[in-house]
Amino acid sequence: MSIVQKHWPNEDHIFIFNNATTHLKHPNGSLSACKMPKGTPKVGTNWGVEVTVRNSEGKIIYGVDGKPTKMKICMGDGTFEDGIFKGMAKILEERGYDNMVNVRAECRPNFTCKPGVKHYCCRQMLYNEPDFVNVKSTLELAAESQGISVLFLPKFHCKLTFIEQCWGHAKRVYHQMLPSPSKHDLAKNLVDALESVTVEQMWKYACCSHRFMDAYKKGLMGKQGHGQLEKAGL
Repeated sequence: MSIVQKHWPNEDHIFIFNNATTHLKHPNGSLSACKMPKGTPKVGTNWGVEVTVRNSEGKIIYGVDGKPTKMKICMGDGTFEDGIFKGMAKILEERGYDNMVNVRAECRPNFTCKPGVKHYCCRQMLYNEPDFVNVKSTLELAAESQGISVLFLPKFHCKLTFIEQCWGHAKRVYHQMLPSPSKHDLAKNLVDALESVTVEQMWKYACCSHRFMDAYKKGLMGKQGHGQLEKAGL
């Protein structure tokens, strides 16, 4: 991000990313129903997001047992009643849902909630609440701080994502280069491989992805889809 701002300071920049988990990771303490308990914790206990403790330089602090030190923090800008977490059921009831005590915490496996049910599991219902859906990732927050917009591509096959094709092109070029024990040579090879993907080739890969999408929309699969691309010269 600093590179594009340095070389093109007067332009508006939009970064496009795929749905890799590293791109979608949220900051520690972000609003999430992932590990929330359904009910209020027992007396003498409380619930919080467990995070790794770091020093002022961002380095992990280890305990005497050699393991990273953990601590519990309050989630997002949430407020607790008398300092105690309310539980998912009470949060949903405060949002207008009724009889949440009788709704299970989570449908298993993998949120396989029964269709036609009035209330799904508590966790699924919270996931679909606007403030939970609209939580921004660490990547988005970092981009916003630099005045840069971020777009995420849908979860599709690599053939439908031209960025993956560009990445595959660069990796192929890199593998064709002579091996070397020198870090300088390896760094240079990496840069050369990335720069080998020209803007014209990016356009071609983007066009290829659109052709695949068009083929799938028409019901063409496998060899039929590839045949359409060959006719188009891609």
